[in-house]
Amino acid sequence: MGLPINLTLPMMQTKWKSQLDPVLANSLNDVSIISNIPLIDGVTVINHGLGRTQQGWFLVDIQGAATVYRSAPFNSSTLTLTSSAAVTCSIGVF
Repeated sequence: MGLPINLTLPMMQTKWKSQLDPVLANSLNDVSIISNIPLIDGVTVINHGLGRTQQGWFLVDIQGAATVYRSAPFNSSTLTLTSSAAVTCSIGVF
C-alpha cells in the first residue's frame, strides 16, 4: 500500500502521519550494533550502552559454532549472555 498523493496538504499530512507513525515507532529502528564481542564458554556480561532498559537483542554475526541465549532479565545497562563455546560475535541491541 502506497501513500496517497492526490490529497490536499492538510488531508495528506493526516493520512501520511497515520500510516508512517506505526513504522517509525518500531523499536528495531533504534538498533545499536556492538561489534566483536568475545563470549566465553559460560556467562558473559556486556554493557549495551543504550542508556535505558533494552527491549531485545539479536546476533548479527558469530565467528564459530555456539548456542547463545540471554540468561538474565533485561536492565538499563547490561546484557547477560550464556554461550556454549568461546566465540566472537556482533550483537544488535534495541
